[in-house]
Amino acid sequence: MQGNSVAREDGDGYVLVRLSGEVDLSWSQDVRREVLDALASGAPVGVELSAVSYIDSSGIAALVEGFQAARARGSRFALVAVSDAVRAVLELARLDRVFHLVPAADALLA
Repeated sequence: MQGNSVAREDGDGYVLVRLSGEVDLSWSQDVRREVLDALASGAPVGVELSAVSYIDSSGIAALVEGFQAARARGSRFALVAVSDAVRAVLELARLDRVFHLVPAADALLA
């Protein structure tokens, strides 16, 4: 089993929150807190999901809350390098039409 990790990277004009592992109920509050803290910077925020092997509804809820908070602030928020496992869940819930999905962090500035 892969361990869960979250890392924040302050890029050139953006903040990237890198997640890995399984985003489920046991960990989604930490993800939520990290995403909201990143949004407080005022910079565009991306959540990189390339190393996420599983996400449940609580993980999706944390991402939706980040999206809503960014929209309320007028900030840019995107999901970066979405793994196939996460993309399948987003498509099932039709959230791939809601979230801005980008292939790489530098696309946050485009």
